[in-house]
Formats: sequence, structure tokens, C-alpha cells
Amino acid sequence: MVEKNSEEYEGSARWVLACELQRLREESGKSLAQLAEETNYDRTYLHRLETGERLSKLPVMEALDRAYATGGLLMRLWGLARLDAFKDKYREFMRLEAKATILHTYASAIPGLLQTEGFARVVLSSATTPMDSDSIEEDVAARLGRQELLQRPRPPHVRVILDESALRRPARDPVIWRDQLMRISEAAKSPHVTVQVLPFSAGVHSLMGGSLWLLWMADGSAVAYLEGNRSGELIEEPEGVEQYRLSYDRLRDEALSPSDSAAFIEQLVEDSRP
Repeated sequence: MVEKNSEEYEGSARWVLACELQRLREESGKSLAQLAEETNYDRTYLHRLETGERLSKLPVMEALDRAYATGGLLMRLWGLARLDAFKDKYREFMRLEAKATILHTYASAIPGLLQTEGFARVVLSSATTPMDSDSIEEDVAARLGRQELLQRPRPPHVRVILDESALRRPARDPVIWRDQLMRISEAAKSPHVTVQVLPFSAGVHSLMGGSLWLLWMADGSAVAYLEGNRSGELIEEPEGVEQYRLSYDRLRDEALSPSDSAAFIEQLVEDSRP
């Protein structure tokens, strides 16, 4: 059975996933060493998934799903379990984000939806509250897990207005930073992702210092999520959502066009070459 912190996780989707991973391996008759060889993942890491100590990344779940031939069950459980890594105030937003057909965001920092693993690790390691390496890796896995929605057969339409300041504050490691710039550049070429840069010349605006998400559902309903450095607020009242949509539209009018934004980012990639 799940060994570590069973009281903490018992009854959660994460706990169910850990129990299911252990049950599937035991029923298959495979040892951890055999599973590690089959999936190319370390046996200690696989054991920690079975005890609930670690939350996996999507490629790990895909490999285990193939190994046990569960027809996508493990990936669906993982989709629920990764929500456990987020705070309660953020969890409802994550649930809605997973259902949205259209996502618009303004970000004053590179959003998790577009972060590379290396850059996400740098950002999470810079938290003011000290975190051990396991906690950092847990948060990295949870953050990267959000990007699964971009890989779906029918992904949502995403528009990102990225403040120029986010592109002018590099990671200390030039390789990590260049990889991050290339990730944004490649994402902008996707038919379902639009990236626009809000230049410094746009001046001050109402969303400075935070991030805004606008989500539209298949039924036409919409919500807004306003996030500061240490707080987040979910707005569901139509009047409130409409006000933030107007603020977003004003920023879109001031932002560079998608083609000019792509050229801007590509120049940053070029400038980052060693």
C-alpha cells in the first residue's frame, strides 16, 4: 500500500493514482527493476510514484500507460492527481482551464504554459520560501503538466500578450534562457497559439504587476482569473469578466502584431546565440 504520508493523501486523486500504479505492477508480476528497464525510468523514481512521494510528468504516465496497456486510464488519473499540487485558490482555475476552448492571457512574466522545464526550475528555485529539491521537482512537474492541454487532438485557442519586460529579464544560464526564447518562438508558430509582445512604448496600464487569464467554455460562459505575486482571484460574475475583457482588449490594441511579435522574439533568439 502507499507508504508515505498516507493520511495526507488518502482519498485524493493522487493517492488513487499511487495505489493503482502499485496494484498494476504487482498484478503484472513485474519487479521495479523490470519496469525500469521497460520504461527507461529509474526504479527509485518509479517506486516514489507508487508511494505518492512524487508526482510524475506526462511522458512518464504515457510510458506507464503503454507498459500496463491501460488505454489512457493512468493519464486520466494523472490529470486529476496533478491538481493536488496546486493550492485551493488556484485549483478551481485549473479545473476551468482544462475545460476551456479559448484562453486569453496577459502576462508580465513568462507564463507556465510556455515555460521550458529548465526555466520553470529556475523560477521555482528562486522562491523566497526555501524549498527542498523534491518540492521543487514536484512543482516543476505540476507546472509542466498544464502544458498537456496544448498537446490535445483538439487544443484550445490560446492568445498570449507577453510584456516586453518578461523577455528582457533573462535566466542567468544563457543556455536555459535561449532554450526558453526558442520555446516561445516555436509556440507562436502553432496554428492554435498566438503570441503578441506588449512593448515598453505602450506605457502604463491597468494590469501592470500581475497576470490576467480569460477563459471561455464550450457553452459560451466565461471567467477571469487575476493573479498577483502572492494572490489570485477568480471572477465569475459576467460584469466583472466583461471589465477585464475590455482591459485585455486595450492591451491587445497596444501590442505588436503577431507577425511583428514573432520577428521581435526571433531577433532575441538570434541575439542570445553564443
